[in-house]
Amino acid sequence: MTIHIRQRGFQNGCALVMAMGLLVLVTSVQAEEKRKHLYERLGGYDAISAVVSEFADRLYADEKLAPFFGGWTPEKQARFKQLNTLLVCNATGGPCTYIGRTMPVTHQGMGVTDKSFDQVAGHLSDTLKKFEVPKAEKAELLGIVGGLRGDIVGK
Repeated sequence: MTIHIRQRGFQNGCALVMAMGLLVLVTSVQAEEKRKHLYERLGGYDAISAVVSEFADRLYADEKLAPFFGGWTPEKQARFKQLNTLLVCNATGGPCTYIGRTMPVTHQGMGVTDKSFDQVAGHLSDTLKKFEVPKAEKAELLGIVGGLRGDIVGK
């Protein structure tokens, strides 16, 4: 009888240790996911490039934004997409190097207003929704973009 009780205690102890190990593993995986750069959580370069391309196409088609994006050649549109892909890649912790001008220099003399900035940000938000970017990642990326407002508006 004593042997049977000890075996049962041993089995219960093993089950407890296994459950605790599983909990530690799940917690570790969740912590690792949180430690990943936004770049990785967004899906990497190809996913960012696809979002930027769709986003840019929305900007080119918006008549209210024509003073900023209207009449661009296909080459200029492609360059805009490339530079913005590199910018987002870099700003989200990816391996890209942004090779464009600074935001204040790029937007110098354009007369970007808060209203037009918000219009552009709205297109980005809608694009992220279309690509089903999770809420946390969407908020983080919009926060990064929103942080550029002072470098873009009124320059």
